[in-house]
Amino acid sequence: MPTLPWVTPQPPPSDATTVVMASRFEVRSLRDVPRFLLKSLTAWRQVRSAPGAFGASLIARPGRRVFYTLSAWESREALHAFARTEPHRGIMTALRPTMLSSTFTFWEVPAGRLPIGWDEAKRRIEEQRRADAAGQDDATV
Repeated sequence: MPTLPWVTPQPPPSDATTVVMASRFEVRSLRDVPRFLLKSLTAWRQVRSAPGAFGASLIARPGRRVFYTLSAWESREALHAFARTEPHRGIMTALRPTMLSSTFTFWEVPAGRLPIGWDEAKRRIEEQRRADAAGQDDATV
């Protein structure tokens, strides 16, 4: 399964500013991939009806053990409410032991710039990964 294309659960107002979140998850082993993939699809179905969700896409790279998400929201509060709601909340808890790494990045864009392209999202994820790694290096000194 390469990419689930951008879906728009509810169109944002044309003058809105949206909160975008992009994430990268890497699972520990290939044995963890089917479970992560199945749980990801459950969360995908949930986001399609989540209040305040303006769009979402998912990339799965099972052979590399890597999954990416990209979503746009009415506000950080709407995003956090989604994350705290079942089944997403239970999915996060259940998958935590299978995770090798995860990266999250957030930014705001005008609604007219949706959907966000994967090139921009991956660039921002990599910038965040470098910043997170530099922060860990500083903490060990």
